[in-house]
Amino acid sequence: MNCTFLKSARQRLMRARVEEDGFTLMELLIVISIIVILMLIAIPTANTIRKHTDEVSAQKSLQTIEQAQSMYVTNYPVQGYACSLQALAGEPNAGPPSPTSAQLLNGQIATGIKDGYIFNITNCVKSTSNNSERITSYTLTAVPATVGKTGDRGFCVEAGGAIKADPAGGTNCTQTVQ
Repeated sequence: MNCTFLKSARQRLMRARVEEDGFTLMELLIVISIIVILMLIAIPTANTIRKHTDEVSAQKSLQTIEQAQSMYVTNYPVQGYACSLQALAGEPNAGPPSPTSAQLLNGQIATGIKDGYIFNITNCVKSTSNNSERITSYTLTAVPATVGKTGDRGFCVEAGGAIKADPAGGTNCTQTVQ
């Protein structure tokens, strides 16, 4: 009888294990391992894509600033080009456009920081004629706020020129951007 009792208890235990729902610890560990591997592949790819989109945004922003400079020199021929982003920007509520607040740029570009890049107008060349100074040339720069994180390349545009890049992330732009 003792043997029969143990045999029936063993059979009930086996049936209970077969009918159990859920996952084993090994199955859970395998799934978690697969998820971790996928994350390790996806995170660097996502960072690379973000850096690329920030670089494209910087190039488009330089084109926007270049267009604003063209409008500025047309609207204010006595001054020539603007030598600051603030001169190209301005609030429409503050009154009519002026050489110090032309209202040609707005948003983040006007602040000088957009999508991980820092924008600046440098190398302003002044010429004097008829006792007035006129800016005849400039260089636009866009450098990553943190090289390697927000972008890998710096970008430059000389007045009316093509966008060039500095692979080191600075302003020594020598490579033409396609």
